[in-house]
Amino acid sequence: MADASPPSKQRRTQTNREHVRRRADGRSGKCCIMETEAPVPRAILVAVQLPDVDDVAHAGSLEELGRLVKTLGYDVVGVISQKRDAIDGGTVLGKGRLEELAAMTGGTGVVGSTAPLRKSKARERFGDAGEKQPRVVEIELDREAPKPDVVIVDHDISPNQARNIERATGAEVLDRTGVIVEIFHRHARSREAKLQVEMARLKYVSPRLREASGGGGRHQGPGSGESDLELDRRKIRDRLAELKQQLDDIQRDHDERRSARRDRLRVALVGYTNAGKSSLMRALTGSEVLVADKLFATLDTTVRALHPETRPRVLVSDTVGFIKKLPHDLVASFRSTLAEALEASLLLFVVDASDPTYESQLEVSRGVLREIGADIVPSRLLLNKIDRINEADCAALRAKHPDAIFLSAKSAENVAALREAIIAFFEAAMVEDDLVLPYAQQGRLSEVYENARVLSEGYDANGRIMRVRGLPGAIARLRKSLATS
Repeated sequence: MADASPPSKQRRTQTNREHVRRRADGRSGKCCIMETEAPVPRAILVAVQLPDVDDVAHAGSLEELGRLVKTLGYDVVGVISQKRDAIDGGTVLGKGRLEELAAMTGGTGVVGSTAPLRKSKARERFGDAGEKQPRVVEIELDREAPKPDVVIVDHDISPNQARNIERATGAEVLDRTGVIVEIFHRHARSREAKLQVEMARLKYVSPRLREASGGGGRHQGPGSGESDLELDRRKIRDRLAELKQQLDDIQRDHDERRSARRDRLRVALVGYTNAGKSSLMRALTGSEVLVADKLFATLDTTVRALHPETRPRVLVSDTVGFIKKLPHDLVASFRSTLAEALEASLLLFVVDASDPTYESQLEVSRGVLREIGADIVPSRLLLNKIDRINEADCAALRAKHPDAIFLSAKSAENVAALREAIIAFFEAAMVEDDLVLPYAQQGRLSEVYENARVLSEGYDANGRIMRVRGLPGAIARLRKSLATS
């Protein structure tokens, strides 16, 4: 069977339990099940600092990778970092560093070693369809403790590079993209998110398939002449086509819903993962959205009304977070989800002001939105988590970003000020006009209140005369709708 190297399901969380023994009690005849916790995978991070990457950016990338790995439930027990002019095309690291890595994992350090490769779960996955300076962390592993069994590389690596590192270290190898895809898989909740993530995972796994150690013969009957590897890849292509069709169906439904909200006042919270978008969403709308101090806690777009409600209503969207080196296939798969940002009236870029790398994170967010064409949408910068920085740093940020909104999602006063700023933005674009609601259509009064603010009402022989205030497009649509009904 074809083989690749994503992490096995058995290692998913620290709380996974496995049955180790069944014991019969001779006197009672009862069956006793003894359980033990599965060992937490131990991971070593590997990174190469290239000439165009400074020390702060390199350290920040490694720290972020560590948080990603911990989100998977792994223990980070060491780091191997090396400065090189280029990533080694065969093994990422140079020979000396590769040998150091192999010494930590118990491998031979030799790429040509005949040591057996750790078998992956590619087919099973398909079926389940302050400044920190970079340094090499020299660790003395406990001789009695299990060896690190996972190597995580802070770069996108080729299948050949992954196999070479596996041979040298005897450990399972994942690159940054593989870690992010796995996290997305675990956190997907809605049907759409699950389909999107499955598509991205299959695209990631497909080029990493290889024949299993036992070799694969040619099949008879349908698909005869195909090897196991060829058969697996054909199944993946078929599954990808099926997923695309299902996502297209969901997309049409979303397009209809967005069309119905076309003239509504819409705000989209966008930004780096864990910047505090969901906390702001909860504070602004009073909704029970998931708030967790982890990367990619939110994958599904949530739309709620600003609370207390305004007239016309303001809808707020919480979108999926971004991250450096976000896999292109994930961006492509979540394009329909990101369309909420493209079709918003106002984008609020939420930034963690306490993070020393906030500027590069902001550029990542803007880069992804440029990719989908949302850079033309009006936007405001929100510097969140100011409760975590001192007055001097806050003053420096204010001097650097005089037009930004400074707040903490935990402060009711700050959230109220943000709400007023959102309302003021929309008020500036509103106009006043008169609408006539015929007596025969009084049942549609709620539609008027939903899309505009009614300033005054009167009556004449034709019906209810209302002075309204709203967006020009919304008022024009109401006028046309009332005239043709």
